[in-house]
Amino acid sequence: MSDGPAQDDELELTSPLVPLFVITNGRALPPDHEYEHTTLVTASAVENGQATARTLSPEAGQVMDLVANGFLSVAEVAGHTHLPLGVVRILLAQLEEDSLILARTPIPRAERVDRELVSAVLEGLKNRFGA
Repeated sequence: MSDGPAQDDELELTSPLVPLFVITNGRALPPDHEYEHTTLVTASAVENGQATARTLSPEAGQVMDLVANGFLSVAEVAGHTHLPLGVVRILLAQLEEDSLILARTPIPRAERVDRELVSAVLEGLKNRFGA
């Protein structure tokens, strides 16, 4: 009877030992600009995507579960899945190719406003319309 728990321990130990290239199917990293840390991803609303989602790897399925109800950043997905950022980027690229997710690049920061220009425009408006 002692063989039962030992076999359970072996089964638990095999999952973290899966090499990362098996998870990514040997795919290469996408370009850095494609999936930045702050790129937001969410599940796509494609009807035939459910059939494709059934054939996903467990890691890709976990990513799909995370982004099913809204947007998460690439860094958040990596944090929740405990996978390296590069592996997550590869999985996201594969899921986007299969039209299962949508990726939105981060909104760039606004540039600083030139205060002198704004003051000059305001002064001109006051002179023109008398305020």
